[in-house]
Amino acid sequence: MLIKTLRLALGQLIVLLDLLTRPRKQQRTPQAQAEVEQAAQHLALYQFHACPFCVKTRRALHRLNVPVALRDAKNNAEHRQALAEQGGKIQVPCLRIEENGQSQWLYESKAIIAYLEQRFA
Repeated sequence: MLIKTLRLALGQLIVLLDLLTRPRKQQRTPQAQAEVEQAAQHLALYQFHACPFCVKTRRALHRLNVPVALRDAKNNAEHRQALAEQGGKIQVPCLRIEENGQSQWLYESKAIIAYLEQRFA
C-alpha cells in the first residue's frame, strides 16, 4: 500500500514537472504544419499518463509540434488489448505507425523519439 501511494505521488510529481518545464513548440509555416498534421493522423502513442518514459516521448511530440493520438493503455481496456494483441506485448511507450495498410509497432522511448526526429524535425 505504501509503495503504491509513493508510486502514485511520484508519477504526479513527474507530470507536474513536465507541465512546468515543457519545451517550446517547433514553428512551421501553416502549409508545413498542415503536412505534419496529415502525416500524424497515421500515428498513435500507447502510453501511461505518469510513466517517465512516456512523459519523455510526449515532450518530444510537443517540442516537434506533432499532434499524435494518445491511447491510455493503463485505464482503457480496449487500448490495452490492442497493444497486447496487435503490438505483441504490453509495454509503453509504443508508437503505432500505419503506412500502406500495414501497422508497425515501435517500442522504446529512444527509438520512438529518433523516428519522430528523423521524420518531423
